[in-house]
Amino acid sequence: MKLDKIEVVTEHKHFQIREITDEGGYHRRTITCSDDVSSEVQEIQDKAKELWTDEVKTAWATFRTEQEAKMGGA
Repeated sequence: MKLDKIEVVTEHKHFQIREITDEGGYHRRTITCSDDVSSEVQEIQDKAKELWTDEVKTAWATFRTEQEAKMGGA
């Protein structure tokens, strides 16, 4: 697969990745700042380093913790 597009979405700077498959179709996936990007292509690693600041990572971790607490309390 070949990287085709990176969209940055939400206040937590999630990456929506679009890749072109060997057959010419598209494959889509989402990467968050809690994901390990060390095996991703350099362009994704560079964008993660640029955008995923400690502030963004902390906000995402706090959001996840709050959501898990809400789900556990239901």
